Amino acid sequence: MQFFSSDFKLGILGGGQLGKMMLYETRKWDIHTKVMDASPEAPCKIACNEFVLGDLMDFDAVYHFGKDVDVLTIEIENVNVDALEKLEHEGIKVYPPTKTLRTIQNKATQKLFYTDHGIPTAPFTRFAYTSEIEDSIHNGGLQLPFVWKSAQFGYDGQGVKVVRKMEDLQGLPNVECLAEQMIGFKNELAVIVARSTKGEVKTYPVVEMEFHPEANQVEYVICPARIDATVAQKAQEIALKVSEQMKHIGLLAVEMFQTQDDEILVNEVAPRPHNSGHYSIEASYTNQFEQHIRAILGLPLGKTDSKVAGIMVNLVGAEGHTGDVVYENMADILEMEGVTPHIYGKRETRPFRKMGHVTIVDEDMARARKVAQEVKETIKVTTNKSQ
Repeated sequence: MQFFSSDFKLGILGGGQLGKMMLYETRKWDIHTKVMDASPEAPCKIACNEFVLGDLMDFDAVYHFGKDVDVLTIEIENVNVDALEKLEHEGIKVYPPTKTLRTIQNKATQKLFYTDHGIPTAPFTRFAYTSEIEDSIHNGGLQLPFVWKSAQFGYDGQGVKVVRKMEDLQGLPNVECLAEQMIGFKNELAVIVARSTKGEVKTYPVVEMEFHPEANQVEYVICPARIDATVAQKAQEIALKVSEQMKHIGLLAVEMFQTQDDEILVNEVAPRPHNSGHYSIEASYTNQFEQHIRAILGLPLGKTDSKVAGIMVNLVGAEGHTGDVVYENMADILEMEGVTPHIYGKRETRPFRKMGHVTIVDEDMARARKVAQEVKETIKVTTNKSQ
């Protein structure tokens, strides 16, 4: 099939920043794109060939959207899988396949998949409703502390809460959920695996993630991870095993814990480009977004090595600021060497909302980490108009 400068049409469900960065690549190759999102202000709107306003969870909206595309992919998991399944049965190529997406969409199903397939993960208990947890604690079935996770629709730190005392359960939605044993870990790691429609598989180097203590969001992604080579090897092997068992197509980001004893436990996965791979735009031979396109179109996969050490800093809305966004001190960070900001195109900021990211590249990892800290302390995402 001819993909470039032709009638071929790629559909993308979700119009957020991941889609926008995917569109950098489709623009580069002149691939016709059609995007659907529920927001008329979606970041993708300016970069795709066709934009459709629609609810990603609505069966009819997703089904009608997908009818006239050749290949359909996602940039967010919260989409109507029943509609995708029908499209798949009717011959539309859907990547990741709906079977993979169903497993991943529900965190309880995802965790059961790991235990069924011998993939190491933190011990957990599944509950039909949050309200059942209290009884379980009283009956000695569940020990405090633990991590509460909503089974569906959680992302970016939403739908996750550390429960240290009974009061922490108050205010949590009464939904299907997991109580996961808290793991004393040294590091949070991630490996992105690319798998093409032709069965070719490649992994990116292991990255290390530093988290914001309150927001439960990644602050820094560091590539390569500053870990022992044997641990890195183990992380790569486990990520490959997850990918193999899930039979995904496209990208699969596998997030993991490195325990105090250097065991690797899978936390969760995302079947799409991922925050942990943003560094690749500047630091890798083939960035994750181009790789996703290559994989779902059955093109040869690109080289995943890094050219230089890369660190990614998330730009999130400052606390206490909601409204029209202002990026303060942008010129100051542009003065620093090896610094590239990416602004996602969201006009309105709110506390901890992902508004952009900054990549720092350097031959020297320690220097890159130092500059990353400076970037973090310099740039502010606010609504202050007094500049």
